[in-house]
Amino acid sequence: MIKHVVCFKLKEKNDAVIKKTKDLLLSMKENVPTVREIEVGSDFLASARSFDIYLGVVLDSRDVLDEYQNDPYHVNVVKKHMHSVSEQSISVDFDI
Repeated sequence: MIKHVVCFKLKEKNDAVIKKTKDLLLSMKENVPTVREIEVGSDFLASARSFDIYLGVVLDSRDVLDEYQNDPYHVNVVKKHMHSVSEQSISVDFDI
């Protein structure tokens, strides 16, 4: 199994954008069949090095990561939203 982690810096940090973004990311659990587990959180510290939103997704394998990356809901709904609200993102993928 692997964990796919992404952290996002938002262009606009307000409660409405954060809630909508968290809800949309969590909706992948029901809409992206390759997602085994999902965690979403928002930063409360707001330090200079903080990112605003955390996404952690557990997938079965590295091959499944490719399926996840190309899933229509992930691409057409989630990524589209994330690109519109984020100014920067970082990611890491690792075996668990």
